[in-house]
This record gives sequence, structure tokens and C-alpha cells, in this order.
Amino acid sequence: MTNDGGWIFAYGSLMWDPGVPVAEALPARLPGWHRSFCLRSIEHRGRPDCPGLVLGLDAAPGAECRGLALRIAAPDWPDAIATIRARELVTSAYREAAVNLDLTDGRHVDALTYVVRPEHPQYAGGLDLDRQAAIIALASGGRGPNAAYLASFVEHLALLGLNDPEFSALSERVRSLQRAG
Repeated sequence: MTNDGGWIFAYGSLMWDPGVPVAEALPARLPGWHRSFCLRSIEHRGRPDCPGLVLGLDAAPGAECRGLALRIAAPDWPDAIATIRARELVTSAYREAAVNLDLTDGRHVDALTYVVRPEHPQYAGGLDLDRQAAIIALASGGRGPNAAYLASFVEHLALLGLNDPEFSALSERVRSLQRAG
């Protein structure tokens, strides 16, 4: 954290629902990381008996993840980071990581983000789109249906000009399963 506050890299629900006061939000690029639906959610978007899938970041040389850099003002930082940690680290499936972001305004900033622990039992990397869609279509947890999480994610990517054909295809498959349901 600096005198201006601290930065958080948001690549999933923190983009549209940070739950903390945000002083500045800018599109950002995180090199060396890949975002995917690779984490079984047993709290927020699923239950232990019917886990959902949420986004996680895996290290991937040559990859990049585009999302939002959220600056939290210095006076708000202690409470904000405590709130974010309580939300993101609820099952220890993520770990907090210090990263360097490229902002669209040309700045480079140090930030915190939450990356998956591939060794954690909730890790579900490598599932094909059909399997992801089947899981997401059925699951629901404390923060609502897993399908709503995916829909909000795809909508917010579009609002930021970050359309991703893979996530759009996944969203369509989930809608098809729910219509057939």
C-alpha cells in the first residue's frame, strides 16, 4: 500500500461487486496468468453436496488476463482488505498474491489478487466446456445461482470491451441446458 492506497486486481465478481469503497477502477492486464472456471465453489455459488464453479487464476507463461484494477484509498484500505480477504479466502482454495499490473492509462502498479491453489481439493482445472456448463447450470450457493455468476461475468466483460468467445460459448451452453431442463 502507498499513500494513495492499495490496488486489487479483479478478474471475476470483484469487477462488478467489490463490496468495498473503490477510489479508482481501470481496465488492466495481468501477464503470465490465465483465468478459467477452475474452482469448485461450496460456499458462494454451490454447496458441498452440489458444488458450483467459479473463476480462478492459474500461472501460465505467455498468457494474460484482462480485468479491472481497483484502487482502494488509504483510509479505507484496512477495512477493505479485511472484507476482501474474508470473502476470497473463505475455504483457503485461493491464496493472496502480489502481482504487477499494466493499466490502460500506461501506468504499472503493484496489486494484490487471489489465485487458485492447484493442490487444493476444490481445484477443478482442465474441465471441458460441456462439463463446466453442466455444473454451472445446476449449482447455487449463498450468493445465488452459479449461472447468474457466469451471466454477470460475461456481461461485465462485454461492458469493459473484453469479450471472450470461450466464456460466451460457455454461457450459451448453460442457457441451453437450463431451457432443456
